Amino acid sequence: MLDPRLYRVAFVPALLALLVAAFSISERPAPVRTTLAPDTFMGTTAMETLERLAARYPSRRPGSEGDHRLAAEVASELRRLVPGTVEERRFTGRTIDGRRELVDVIATRPGQPGPGLVVVAHRDAVGEDARAELSGTAALLELARVAGSGRLRRTVTFISTSGGTGGFAGAREEVRRMTSRAAAVIVLGDMASAQARRPFVIGASDGLGQAPIQLQRTLDAALRVETGADPGSHRWLSQWLRMAVPVTIGEQGPFLRGGQPAVLVSASGERPPDAGAAIRADRLQQFGRAVLRALHALDDAPPQAVAAAPTTDIVVRGKVLPGWAVRMVAFALLLPALIVAVDALARLRRRGERVGGGIAWTVVAGAPLVAGCGAALLLGTARLLDVAPGAPIPAPGLEVGARELIAAAVLILIVALMWTVGRSALLRAFGARPVSLDEPGVGVAVGLTAALVVLALWVFNPYAAALLLPAVHLWLWATAPETGLRRWAGVTLILVGLLPLAATFVIDARAFGWGPVQAAWGWVLLVAGGHIPVISWLLWSLAWGCAVAALIVVVKRPAPEGELEQITVRGPVTYAGPGSLGGTESALRR
Repeated sequence: MLDPRLYRVAFVPALLALLVAAFSISERPAPVRTTLAPDTFMGTTAMETLERLAARYPSRRPGSEGDHRLAAEVASELRRLVPGTVEERRFTGRTIDGRRELVDVIATRPGQPGPGLVVVAHRDAVGEDARAELSGTAALLELARVAGSGRLRRTVTFISTSGGTGGFAGAREEVRRMTSRAAAVIVLGDMASAQARRPFVIGASDGLGQAPIQLQRTLDAALRVETGADPGSHRWLSQWLRMAVPVTIGEQGPFLRGGQPAVLVSASGERPPDAGAAIRADRLQQFGRAVLRALHALDDAPPQAVAAAPTTDIVVRGKVLPGWAVRMVAFALLLPALIVAVDALARLRRRGERVGGGIAWTVVAGAPLVAGCGAALLLGTARLLDVAPGAPIPAPGLEVGARELIAAAVLILIVALMWTVGRSALLRAFGARPVSLDEPGVGVAVGLTAALVVLALWVFNPYAAALLLPAVHLWLWATAPETGLRRWAGVTLILVGLLPLAATFVIDARAFGWGPVQAAWGWVLLVAGGHIPVISWLLWSLAWGCAVAALIVVVKRPAPEGELEQITVRGPVTYAGPGSLGGTESALRR
């Protein structure tokens, strides 16, 4: 039913789109620099503060007594250092230990009108001592001392949050309270680890987009000057995957999702340092001075260089590929599969073949995963999964114990019951007749449904849709009966289409330090905590349903007649038919 000629012609718009995208590539914006030396940041003072706080508050799990006492001391220090207002905000949030009462400390030093600068660091930690993780708070207090002396002209806000070990409850609370876009939000992570892990500047978001490229380059340039080393950067593939599946374990993520220009600065990269990680005084000095240098540069920056919205552009080999170009190319590459599938549908309808039942059967194949995600969301909403914060949990705080295994078993049982019993009930509810896999319309229904699901996904996230483009094209032809593929070839094509999704799962797990079990449970918690929007997991569930339906069609569809017939006579290139080796009996008589 599929028309190969129409399929080839439909790629012409894709060639034009690629040409337009090639001409849309531009240079990266230059970093904002300053000639002011950040000599006022005293690394020795920050180190003394770090050692003092670590000795007084070795245990700082979110919402614990140690966390609250440290919040009170940070507030006292900020009142002494910052000539402005200091507020302690109490609220209830989800953390790695369930719902806890948390405290955010906010100090604001007023400045000239306009967007202000924001510096953020979290206080809590999973393990005991955890001096490297506390170094961000020590650097924040030292930067507050410098700002208090009037070195910066813009309004500067210092925020000490709790919940940074997982869920980012404190950061999310502050994002909710921000009424306007800041000039820049700089999140201080690990500022003192002896063992560095690049990149030092993280711009990944918990929503579609990433930190403004100019802001990232500004911090990169400051770190390069102060450390004398390359701060590193995410490759274009990593940027693409983070756009496709927006998730990060850095505290800059909630700010970017809320529309704020935010970056994380950390010597250990995106992942938090180990509790017993060694620290270096010179590292704290270098990173603290780099952040102060960037603050000076942003303080004097022109209006167009600050308060920029998160961007959907990505950097490819030092050049900027606009997000609109990615959206255009993704749609153009989806178009051939969509056009051919719709054309095949029209052909089948003219012949009186039914396709509606195949479409319903394909959609229902995704129902078990939809039911599992819905059950996880209900468990999280009902607080039966209390440790389900609305943001990712780094590996040290992501525990999978007996309670988590029981919840996972319940979800697996729901998915299994939906697969064995629920699908038939849904088909009857839709009024769909039983589907026979030897019907020519079944393969077309699978391909058309997959193309429509990816089209819907493209509307919300073109980067995610691009991950499924190979699957749409491969599944379309693998399930078409006229291709005559053997079962092993069809199964191979279906699995190859899933490789981009598997690569995303593995790459994100490695970036976050998750093991296989932690990664699976981490994604369940993201659904249960509401981090992944309902429309997103609904569309992804339907996409997985299309994969299952395609696999069933290829494996269980009756083999075409003559598939097992052995061809024993061949010519130099292909089969040599009757008459090619001497003629037939009728021809010889003539």
